[in-house]
Amino acid sequence: MKALRIDKEPHYQCQLVDVDEATFNTDLSTEGDVWVDVAYSSINYKDGLAITGKSPVVRKPTLIPGIDFVGQVCKSEHPRWQVGDAVILNGWGVGEVHSGGLAQQARVKGDWLIAKPAGITPKQAMAIGTAGYTAMLCVMALQTHGVRPDAGEILVTGASGGVGSVAVALLAQAGYRVVAATGKENEHAYLTQLGAAEIMPRQSLSEPGKPLQKERWAGVVDSVGSHTLANACASARYGAVVAACGLAQGMDFPATVAPFILRGVTLCGVDSVMAPLALREAAWGRLAESLATDWLEALTTVVPLAGAIDTATAILKGQVRGRVVVDVNA
Repeated sequence: MKALRIDKEPHYQCQLVDVDEATFNTDLSTEGDVWVDVAYSSINYKDGLAITGKSPVVRKPTLIPGIDFVGQVCKSEHPRWQVGDAVILNGWGVGEVHSGGLAQQARVKGDWLIAKPAGITPKQAMAIGTAGYTAMLCVMALQTHGVRPDAGEILVTGASGGVGSVAVALLAQAGYRVVAATGKENEHAYLTQLGAAEIMPRQSLSEPGKPLQKERWAGVVDSVGSHTLANACASARYGAVVAACGLAQGMDFPATVAPFILRGVTLCGVDSVMAPLALREAAWGRLAESLATDWLEALTTVVPLAGAIDTATAILKGQVRGRVVVDVNA
């Protein structure tokens, strides 16, 4: 089968290779009780880090990258899954400590899989992918904490990226007034098409700011971290909710406690990797209900497996808009 293979020694490299059955089952961290014929995977920011080696995401000497995939079960030793079942995987350390979805077949633990919702095609499932699933978890976090469409404006940072694009579309579709922050002037029309009511420059958030700023946001979806997250919290309204899920600008959080103890702001950490099964199924169920083919098509690009390496480099340079689906059989 065709696969992307990362080898950390003698020097870090990722290349497209042919993998035989013995190597797949013994040398590539592919232990598990379910085998899946993969239809599509995708390129997320973490995949970019793994494929390029820009960050120590990969913690095995060799493995197949790809933190998500959709496909059909071709062999199962797990009681929940039968041959022919359509399944989705997101996270669980796949593509980091366990071989993942950027191959024509994956072998994983059955407990990591969820059933693909009937209303979503395989391609659409990866157009949503981990980024879209994470965006939905952020939207659910805001709503669980009582942020309704009439509460005020919602800020989405990193808005032209995978998480941001889907968050803009989901929030706008649900009736929220969305302000999209981006550093890409050429993406304003795209974000407006997804439903953003206003576009603001990334620079207004990405530099060091005051601990407390003019109140504006009723809610925030942040995939950027660092000064951007700190400024979003500092300008959040009393009782606002900030959902943080990424670190595109940095892992640091140069903030004070002022927004939290003086304005009652809630900072919600959103993790998609180890989220429990019930939460995953709820998020994917909501995505199936919210699926709008027009905006999903607008934010999706499809590349063959051989194109995933160049895409990984581009996503780290901020040159990728929306979602990139990988057709592993093309």
